[in-house]
Amino acid sequence: MSDKRTQKAVGYWLLTGVMMIIIQTLLGGVTRLTGSGLSITEWKPIMGTLPPMDEQEWNRAFEAYKHIGQFQLINKNFTLGDFKAIFFWEWFHRLWARMLFVVFAIGFGYFIYTKQITKSMVRPFLVLLVLGGFQGLIGWLMVATGLNSTDIHVHYMALAIHFIAAMGLACYTLWFALSLLIPQQARTQDRPAIRFTIALLSITVIQLVYGAFMSGLKAAAAAPTWPLINGVYFPNTLATNGVVKDSDLGALDLNVQFIHRNLAYFLIILTMLWYYRLRKNTNPSLVICKTKFYPLALILVQATLGILTVIYSTSIVHNRFGIYETLAECHQLTAMFFLMSLVTNIYALSKKRV
Repeated sequence: MSDKRTQKAVGYWLLTGVMMIIIQTLLGGVTRLTGSGLSITEWKPIMGTLPPMDEQEWNRAFEAYKHIGQFQLINKNFTLGDFKAIFFWEWFHRLWARMLFVVFAIGFGYFIYTKQITKSMVRPFLVLLVLGGFQGLIGWLMVATGLNSTDIHVHYMALAIHFIAAMGLACYTLWFALSLLIPQQARTQDRPAIRFTIALLSITVIQLVYGAFMSGLKAAAAAPTWPLINGVYFPNTLATNGVVKDSDLGALDLNVQFIHRNLAYFLIILTMLWYYRLRKNTNPSLVICKTKFYPLALILVQATLGILTVIYSTSIVHNRFGIYETLAECHQLTAMFFLMSLVTNIYALSKKRV
């Protein structure tokens, strides 16, 4: 097999991994939206692959769940059937993570066996292995923040760290795949555009952090209105000078939503300016001609979904998946695609000098 075909095979395999990470992140969103994330109180990377197999095992798992605050404070009326419903999403989320590892291990083993892994690929693969393991550890530590008698959810800060770590893993995998799939001659060198795109990417990461805060705090319901926040543009909670205690969740929710909304407006303007800047490029590569449209289209869809998610947050039903939850998942998915589109454009704009 030629080097070119080998690189493409490994590259497409890596893209499969990117899509699996995106699906894994969406499953994480489902567990959060349905309140399922704390249903499994133990971390068993190997033995936890299978769900409880009989009534005795189910009752044992349910009894362990009864000792945490989520059950004692909001789910005391749960039957075993209710518990099984939320258990499924957390179990599937963890199962998908295990499948990711299996796909990585089998693919890596196959490419090693067929001698398609070159020396230049070894280091990136080691980095992927470390990032993947680190992400699994962060996931469990995040769950552990809610396994107590006082909290009903994992801490929103831990949720944000877990989400951003997942995006870091996805972006690194995507960059690795692009390095194998896009030839040098298909890229262009535009340093000012790269700097602009990196700045846009950095603000996007901050916005994603606040999006995770929105999810972790369920902050959309604090102001289910648009364009104003409960009738005003500047909520009076901003008078706290940015110091808001976790116990004052009403103020915290509004402040987080205010920042998240205004970062979105800022990102839309910047993305429009970015697109206009790339259109002025007199010598664009074939890749840039295709990829420069994606961020602008995605940010407009993303903003629309964000507005709808906030408006429909009044329809939240605890432990159920309805229109709000569907919109929230679509909002998260588009955010991830927007991030990936920026990474792709940075790569396409960074042609190495010969």
